[in-house]
Amino acid sequence: MTRSYDVIVVGLGAMGSAAAYHLAGRGRSVLGLERFGPAHALGASHGGSRIYRQSYAEGESYVPLLLRARELWEQLNADSGHEVFTTTGGLVIGPQDSRMVAGSVRSAKAWDLAHEVLDSAEIRRRFPTFAPAADEVGFFEREAGVARPELTVSTHLDLAAARGAELHFEEPVLRWDVDAGGGVRVVTARATYLAERLVIAPGAWAPRLLADIGVPVRVERRVMYWFAPEGGTAPFVPEQHPVYVWEDRTGTSIYGFPALDGPDGGAKVAFHEGVAAPIDPDTLDRDIHPHEVEEMRTYLRTRIPTLAGDLIKGAACTYSLTPDEHFVVSAHPRHPEVTVACGFSGHGFKFVPVIGEILADLATDAATPHPIDLFDAGRPRTSAVGG
Repeated sequence: MTRSYDVIVVGLGAMGSAAAYHLAGRGRSVLGLERFGPAHALGASHGGSRIYRQSYAEGESYVPLLLRARELWEQLNADSGHEVFTTTGGLVIGPQDSRMVAGSVRSAKAWDLAHEVLDSAEIRRRFPTFAPAADEVGFFEREAGVARPELTVSTHLDLAAARGAELHFEEPVLRWDVDAGGGVRVVTARATYLAERLVIAPGAWAPRLLADIGVPVRVERRVMYWFAPEGGTAPFVPEQHPVYVWEDRTGTSIYGFPALDGPDGGAKVAFHEGVAAPIDPDTLDRDIHPHEVEEMRTYLRTRIPTLAGDLIKGAACTYSLTPDEHFVVSAHPRHPEVTVACGFSGHGFKFVPVIGEILADLATDAATPHPIDLFDAGRPRTSAVGG
C-alpha cells in the first residue's frame, strides 16, 4: 500500500531541512527525501561557516527577511542547545561608491539599522589584519555573524525527526507529478509516495527536477580556502577580525571569516565571483588546483597580507545562479500544489530559517505574510545584478 503524507519535502539540504522542521512543528505529517546522507558535503551547504548580514547590498527588500531570520537563528540555538549562529560583527570594504558599500549604506538607512562607516585609517586601527587602500572605506555592523552550515542542517533534521517527520536518506527522486484528482506523487528508486503538497528544494540539482519553472538555474563551481596566517591565528580571532566582504574597483569580491576552529584551523576565505562554465553537480571537480591557491594567495597579499600563508585545506562547492541572482521561492507556476525553492545564487544561507518558515507557509496555506514577490517563479527574466 502506498503511504500518503500531508507534505513531501524533496531535498534535505539547507532549505529542505528547515522546511521539514517548520512543517513538522505545525503538526503536519512530513516525508523528507534526500539523495545523499544527512548534512552532506556534495552540494552548497558545507564548508563550516556562512556569513549573516542585515544591511543588505543586494536589495533593501531583503532586510525584513533578514530581521526575521535573525530571530529564528536565535530560536534554533535555544531549541537545540547548539551554537548554530554566532554574532561576530561584519565589515564590508571597498570604494565608497562600490555596489557592496553603497548598497549596504542604502539598506541601513532605509531600515534604520545601526552601522558605522569607517575610513581607511580607522579600519587599519580597529582591524589591523586588513590593509585597505587610501580610497577604500568600511561599512561595519555589529549584528552580522556566522552560521554553521553542517550544524544548521543536522540540527533542523534532528528537530524535524523529533517532531515526527519521517526522513529518508540515500533515496534519490526519479520523478514527480501532480495527480489529476488532486495531490502529488513522488517516485524514488525505492518506492512511490503520495501527498497533498510537495516542497522541492533540490539545490544544485534544480536543473533536473525544476527545469520547467521558467527561471533557468545555472550551476557553477566555487572554491573555499583555509589558510594558516603568518604569525598564527591570534590576530584573526572573532573579537579582532570580523566576517567580511571586500569588493575592489573591478567588481571582484572576496568574503571571509575569523579563525573559528582554533589555532590549527586557519581562517577561511573565498572569491564570490567565478568564471567557470556550468557544471553537473554529479561530476563536480573537487580537487583544489595549485593555480587556484596561488590566485587567492596573490589577491590576499595586498589586502590581508598575513593571511596569505600556507594552505591548510580547500573545498569545492556549488553556486546555483538565477539570471537576476534573486531566489526562487514560490508556488510552481503551473502546479499550485507544489512549492519550489532554488537558485539561491551564492547568498542564500543566511536566510535559511526564514525560508523554511516561508516554505511551510506556502505548503500549508498557499500564502505567506513575508515579502517574497521578488522570488516569484513567474517573474520576467532579467539580467544579472550580482551577488
